[in-house]
Amino acid sequence: MADNPQQTIRELKELVIAYAKQETVDPLKGLGRYVAFGVLGALLLGIGVMLLAIGALRALQGDSRGPHFTGNWSWAPYAIVVVGAFAIAALAWFVGTKRKKS
Repeated sequence: MADNPQQTIRELKELVIAYAKQETVDPLKGLGRYVAFGVLGALLLGIGVMLLAIGALRALQGDSRGPHFTGNWSWAPYAIVVVGAFAIAALAWFVGTKRKKS
């Protein structure tokens, strides 16, 4: 009536290993995918914001703006773009850390 004890131990070992994989390895694979997409999205967003900042700088430095940013004011377009970039970063920080009221 009793099963072979070695067979029972072998089945128990396989069951424990399968359960451990199910509860540890599988969630870590999903977490890795989640992190990879997050890092990729942050990288692409950073590149996009950088390109927009360069475009804004070139627009402010363009010849169509006239003599406003020439001579002693040649630094102003850089300052405007840096302040704008910090404003965008601060806005993203505040929106990202905003807590929901329960």
